[in-house]
Amino acid sequence: MTINTRYQRQTILDEIGEAGQEKLLAASVLCIGAGGLGCPALLYLAAAGIGHIGIADFDNVEESNLQRQTLYSTDQIGQNKARGAKHRLNALNPEIKIETYEDGLSEHNAETLFTKYDIIIDGSDNFATKYLINDAAFKFQKPFIYAAIQGFEGQVSVFDPREKDAPCYRCLYEQADKSGAPTCAENGIIGAVAGIIGSVQAMEAIKLIIDGDSFKTLTSKLHCIDMRTMRSRTLSIPKKQNCPLCQSDPATIQLPTNGVECTMTDIEQITPDHAMNMDGAYLIDVREQDEWDAGHIEGAQFMPLSALMQNPAGAEIPADKDIVLYCAKGRRSQHAAEILSAQGHKNLKNMIGGYDLWLQECA
Repeated sequence: MTINTRYQRQTILDEIGEAGQEKLLAASVLCIGAGGLGCPALLYLAAAGIGHIGIADFDNVEESNLQRQTLYSTDQIGQNKARGAKHRLNALNPEIKIETYEDGLSEHNAETLFTKYDIIIDGSDNFATKYLINDAAFKFQKPFIYAAIQGFEGQVSVFDPREKDAPCYRCLYEQADKSGAPTCAENGIIGAVAGIIGSVQAMEAIKLIIDGDSFKTLTSKLHCIDMRTMRSRTLSIPKKQNCPLCQSDPATIQLPTNGVECTMTDIEQITPDHAMNMDGAYLIDVREQDEWDAGHIEGAQFMPLSALMQNPAGAEIPADKDIVLYCAKGRRSQHAAEILSAQGHKNLKNMIGGYDLWLQECA
């Protein structure tokens, strides 16, 4: 293995060195999804010399993918993504082992796949797969690196069941939004956003493998960035004391057949028009200060999600009114509603589409 030539630019770093490079070469990483997130993550993991990479994706390359899924070329349209990604990565680094799973991930093959790899990369674009990844990761005690992208925004976290009191993905998003997660086709995405967030996932995997004293991973943290302003924030993710997943004995965890079982709350989803026509409702804006300053719904109370995550008990909310929460699009407010529900608050409702949809329909 030509460590001193191929990997020379990273082995000269004190934090890596030849000992760290040997760790990378001995490590194994499974990437679930070889799309917008998986492409940059896989490129940088292969280039860094991860010795064993797995790629699970059942989908085929489409022309609309090429704007952001830069592992593929036009002549690969129609080809399975896992197979196409392997071809490109083998050309980049023929010295590593790459395995493909063209059936993707399911509850039937999760044990076989997860037990073969050290770290899991979440490159999926739907709630069902993310919940399945989470549950399998905690069942088989594997750290997984979560990410999500939409429009100009992205978020990344590391969920590591090996860490004491570590939260899981269900502690962050207790249940799936019943309206469904918007896809890139529905809400759009800038390719560079996928590139940046997927690259962060690769870096988090490298930090987990090297385990250096100077490295701080995003374990139990949620790093969010808005590429329009480059404003970023990192929030702590508290472990829910009544979480039915990560509070369980791993051996007893049953993998969901639809990806979203094991939910605990049922937050009502309402449209902006419905929210504006509710008599006496208590409206809460859970966005951050700069978003509030740029514009908000008249009469709303400012209660940013970052503050709720740090101190939910400090929220002063009336008990005799319907509580309507909103953010930019509806995901953060769903999480805020679940935090408040766990604190005993009732009559909670999430405004789907958030402030963006309100501007279109009600402003």
